[in-house]
Amino acid sequence: MMDIFYAALTLCCAILASVYGWKFLNWAWLRPKKMEKQLRQQGFNGKPYRFLIGDSKEIITMTREARSKPMNFSNDIIPRVFIFHDPIKNYGENCFMWFGPKLTAIISHPELIKENMLPSFYSSSCDMLSKWDAILSTKGSCELDVWPYLQILTSDAISRTAFGSNYEQGRKIFELQKELAGYLVNTAQLYIPGWRFLPTKTNRRIREITREVESSILGIINKRMKVIESGEANSDDLLGILLESNFQAIQQNGKDSGMSLEEVIEECRLFYIAGQETTSSLLVWTMILLSKHLDWQIRAREEVLQVLGCSTPSFKDLNHLKIITMIFHEVLRLYPPGIATGRVIHHETTLQKLTLPAGTQLVLPTILLHHDSTIWGDDAKEFNPQRFGEGVSKAMNGKFSYFPFGGGPRICIGQNFAMLEAKMALAMILKHYSFELSPSYTHAPDMVLSLQPQYGAHLILHKLGA
Repeated sequence: MMDIFYAALTLCCAILASVYGWKFLNWAWLRPKKMEKQLRQQGFNGKPYRFLIGDSKEIITMTREARSKPMNFSNDIIPRVFIFHDPIKNYGENCFMWFGPKLTAIISHPELIKENMLPSFYSSSCDMLSKWDAILSTKGSCELDVWPYLQILTSDAISRTAFGSNYEQGRKIFELQKELAGYLVNTAQLYIPGWRFLPTKTNRRIREITREVESSILGIINKRMKVIESGEANSDDLLGILLESNFQAIQQNGKDSGMSLEEVIEECRLFYIAGQETTSSLLVWTMILLSKHLDWQIRAREEVLQVLGCSTPSFKDLNHLKIITMIFHEVLRLYPPGIATGRVIHHETTLQKLTLPAGTQLVLPTILLHHDSTIWGDDAKEFNPQRFGEGVSKAMNGKFSYFPFGGGPRICIGQNFAMLEAKMALAMILKHYSFELSPSYTHAPDMVLSLQPQYGAHLILHKLGA
């Protein structure tokens, strides 16, 4: 009897081993090779797939080399920040790379790519300028790394606009999210299958932060939902609008029509990326470039003083800042917060004559198209806001070649938020300060969650009227 039991157990183990062995073989070898063959037949090029590791070794080496040293001041930042630069250079504009067994297809041909918040922005900007005034109070000018101040400004603004009366708790959530982002970026640079499941110190901290963030958001949501259900809702912040809209959808169409609790929590976590990283990146590169191009700084300040005078900026005022809008578009062209847009294809997809297999990670290299001299002219790598003097459409010359916030139905919903907040902050900075690059500034653009200055943004600030 025992012999039969052990024989059956052995057979079950053998079947399970065969099933999981086949799944592993398919995931780690057969499927990647099939996807590679399909892309090569359509003119894509890249290195042959290597079992489990893919191009991970080269990716790690390129990333480390790029970040190991700063560069001379130049807007030609692609080789430093864009890891797909070498594959495109070596294999052409339609190529692929391997992140372990995960296939990433890079398509860089442009023809294949088709008022309540203002008080919060104003308060956050005033808080930052008060800190600067305190530092400059005795001298009238000083050297300052503005990067951490701009990060606090945008974090403060999104905390106020996203969570309103729960502002302090919201700020704590965003601080945790920032810490979490740092861990995730570092671990992503080393691709080892299953690494995130190991009980390392970093992985334990990642799980702790995730639990704390979810618990904090859930606590805020539960309090808000009780208020909404009692009929006393006041949708004066992003979370309130989201919850009330979701509550109404469920009331009208049943519980299956609204967002789940998990989806609401994920949206709150997304507020951090969309509302903080994008705006702080835009502001810091704007200040750096205006420190280098003082003529444009002067023009922008003159416009601010003419449009705003001594009044508090209104929505209408900010929309009349044409020169600042041109400057922002040019900064976003040269230094887009997200240097590429990625999507995972869940079903086999056709783009003109190309057929991409399900499971492919598709990358649209924003920064390559933004710096392409065949699209933007010989001065593509130069700072020239005048190219946007007649608007974005005219500047693109009929090609879909400018998309700092993505495009189509999946365009970043935070783009208007980011532009409005950035206009408010820059207008107030220009009214009170002039600034220039410090000799200690080190030019080292670095792609973390967004494009950031690796060694900070050291500028010399001068208090106007001092």
